[in-house]
Formats: sequence, structure tokens, C-alpha cells
Amino acid sequence: MLLGLVGAGLASYAATRTWAVELIPRPAPLPPTRTAATGGDLLPWLTALALVALAGAGAVLATRGVVRRIVGALLALIGLGIAAGAGYGLFGLTEAEVGPGWPLLCLVGGLLVTAGGAATAAGGHRWPAMGARYDRSTGAARRTAPARGADGRVGGGGTAAAWDALDRGEDPTVN
Repeated sequence: MLLGLVGAGLASYAATRTWAVELIPRPAPLPPTRTAATGGDLLPWLTALALVALAGAGAVLATRGVVRRIVGALLALIGLGIAAGAGYGLFGLTEAEVGPGWPLLCLVGGLLVTAGGAATAAGGHRWPAMGARYDRSTGAARRTAPARGADGRVGGGGTAAAWDALDRGEDPTVN
């Protein structure tokens, strides 16, 4: 998961930096116009994939078993997509002056996401999962009718019981 977080962060940051500068000639005596393009300008889906990888790294924590392995496989594919986009930015952009630093960092980020996703797909089902207290079934089991005092008001159950009474259409402040 840590590899996925670091890789997605690197790719997201590198995609927002200037990858290419295009010089547009103008008539003399005017200097050429410089147009800078970020990785996100050249490949708009690259930033989106990096953010999806960041969210997927968080999803690894929230899942378990087979679902975690599926999330890991998807993260590996997303990392390959990031690496492919960075490789295109590194080698495929020949029309403009290309600085190799940011596309290379994005490539490293994509490969880290791929490695983290592959590790999750291979062994993530054996990793510990979040506690059962976050499951929906335990929250539904705790819902009971609110305790009413001698005066008829809802009490003793805290504010959750009062809200539940309001949801049923009861007014907890009326005797």
C-alpha cells in the first residue's frame, strides 16, 4: 500500500510540472513565443490515473480477501497506464523541447504503483483487515427503541436515540 501511495503521489506531482516547451517563431525583430505544457496538458488522463491510484491505495485498507486482490490487480493495471503515459511523454514528444526529469519521475511513480498493486494482488488476502466495528451489520444491531423516562421523554440513550425517535416521527420533547 505504501508503494502505491508514494508512486501515485510522485506521478500526480510530476504530471503537474512542465514537460515540454514549444517555441513558436515570430517575424523579426520579435522573439519566439514559448508555450509551456505540463504532463496533464499533454496527456489529460495521466493526472486522473494518478488520482485513481491514490484512491485505490486507500481502498486497499478498506477491503479484504478476494476484493483486496482485485483492487491490487486494478492498481497494477493503473500503474502500467501511468508508466505508459510517462514513457510516451519521455520518448514520444519530439516536436517540442522535452525535459526528461518530470516524465522520468512520473515513470518511476507508475512503476511503484504497479509494484504495489502486484504485491497486493499476490498476497493482500493474507494481510490484516479493518475491525468489524466498521461493518454495517454491527451498526444495525445496536439500533433499539429509545428508553423513555417517567415523564415520557426519550433519555438515557444519548442523542442517537433522540434522532432515531425523530426518524420514526415521534417528538422526543413531548410528554
